[in-house]
Amino acid sequence: MGKQVHGPQETEDNPVLDRAISKAMWRLVPVLILMYMLSYLDRANIGFAKQAFQASTGVTDIAFAFGASIFFIGYALFEFPSNLMLHKFGARRWMARIMITWGAIAMCMLFTHSDTSFTTVRFLLGSAEAGFFPGAILFITYWFPAKARGRILGLFYFGSPMAMMFGGPISGALLEMDGLLGLQGWQWLFLIEGIGTVIIGFFVLWYLTDRPAQAHWLTEEERTALADAVAAEDRIKEAGGHVTLGQALTDPRLIQFCAIYFLIQIAGYGFAFYMPSQVSGLLQMKIGLTVGFVSAIPWVCAIIAAIFYPPFAVKTGYRRTFGVIALLAIAGGLSASGNLPPAWAVFSLCFVAMGIICSQPIFWTFPSGYYTGYAAAGSLAVINATGNLGGFFAPNLKVWAEVGFGANAGLYAVAAAPFLAAILFVLLKDRVMNEPEAVEATEAVH
Repeated sequence: MGKQVHGPQETEDNPVLDRAISKAMWRLVPVLILMYMLSYLDRANIGFAKQAFQASTGVTDIAFAFGASIFFIGYALFEFPSNLMLHKFGARRWMARIMITWGAIAMCMLFTHSDTSFTTVRFLLGSAEAGFFPGAILFITYWFPAKARGRILGLFYFGSPMAMMFGGPISGALLEMDGLLGLQGWQWLFLIEGIGTVIIGFFVLWYLTDRPAQAHWLTEEERTALADAVAAEDRIKEAGGHVTLGQALTDPRLIQFCAIYFLIQIAGYGFAFYMPSQVSGLLQMKIGLTVGFVSAIPWVCAIIAAIFYPPFAVKTGYRRTFGVIALLAIAGGLSASGNLPPAWAVFSLCFVAMGIICSQPIFWTFPSGYYTGYAAAGSLAVINATGNLGGFFAPNLKVWAEVGFGANAGLYAVAAAPFLAAILFVLLKDRVMNEPEAVEATEAVH
């Protein structure tokens, strides 16, 4: 039996705590999803603009792959200090600052007409966005105890498939505004999506609440119950051995977390950057509204899967098993998609999208349950920064494999990453509890 640590009476049958969690979920999670949608669209919309952008600017495939991926170098360099600033100054102000900055820089894509300007803007864009995603994960740990976190993380991850589901048709429609007011379609795409991000950034500054104790929209009893539940879990983490920031950064488990997330992101961004082009080739038409709608199909499937899969994985206690299945679905779907007729290829891409979206919230339950305080802020930033280097590696890996070994070699190279991640995922262990006793022990601490 895993170690059980009993805290205050925040049990699962505590109606006040359950009511507070429900209120917090309905108030905060939709905004977090919207923020993540804009974040993911901001980094992936270059895939929809690829054909028109390259035709307009003359940027080569190799230069495009490098420019698209340099985003993640800037992101990685500034991720760690950005997340520490969020922990120090509060999520509301810092995430609003991140969004306003990256929205403004995204609009500067209008003026990129060479390899150098494209690379420069993409680097600055990544630097501006650094800290958003791990900051959002950290924010969730401030608000939701472990019993709700699997569900909340699953809902939060709706942001990426929703970004691609709605972003595909929207991006396709914006591309067809070519020539309006003297702007090309790809310029309209970056301009409108950048303006939307800035507007939401100012809304976040007004709307978010940093901690449960500050939530005027909860009753005093609800504020106390929720704050006590989160504080009790922090004490449980520390009871298993307090991890300082310095210890966290030298912990071998951090390397394991980073490696897994890095491999998942190779698959995720390799898929997101090139799926529009792949669908375009399958349909034998240029990227526009039709390709956008077809590209949305796998993300619709991913949203449906995300409703059930991650919460069920946490509830059963077999998170590793469910995580491995999701990762193998990515590897198998990518490999198959290059060797099937168009309809079946799109079907296989649905499994890729489902695996990408479902594996990540399951993964994040491990590090978010392992670290607390500044150790959590720093470690989550390092994991996300290292993982997002997969976004730099993926397009370059795909192009390298295709140039050296043929068209489908790029898909196989990207598919190898989630397969390796599945092997590492098998070795993951919870800091306080081991599966399948995870559910039982989780119930014991509330």
